[in-house]
Amino acid sequence: MVIWKESGFFMVFYLAALQQLSPELREAGLVEGAGGWYYFRRVTFPLLMPTTLFVTVNAVVNSFKLVDHLVIMTKGGPDNASSLLLYYIYENAFSFWDTSYAATLTVVLVLILAIITIFQFAVVEKRIHYQ
Repeated sequence: MVIWKESGFFMVFYLAALQQLSPELREAGLVEGAGGWYYFRRVTFPLLMPTTLFVTVNAVVNSFKLVDHLVIMTKGGPDNASSLLLYYIYENAFSFWDTSYAATLTVVLVLILAIITIFQFAVVEKRIHYQ
């Protein structure tokens, strides 16, 4: 659900990145005989990797923040089937008034997001080519 909710937001970044690509690169690819798929795989996509890194990090972080839909639609669903970590933290903090446990879970959530983000930077940063 988050992907469709934020796809327009992320497409604005991709559109801006595509507009920054030099038309001379396309001409050079045509002169060299590169086809459409080869040009995209070897020129366009590597130049879009900084934007792709930004979009993936934001998409992952925003997917953990998806608590508003859950509260409105199911409140955890039948037998906590659709409960998420952030909703669990919210429930502990404001329904059960166990603020110390909720604060601890918040720190755990931040650490999980930091580890995922560092992993994404470590893996994707190797494939980024800046102009």
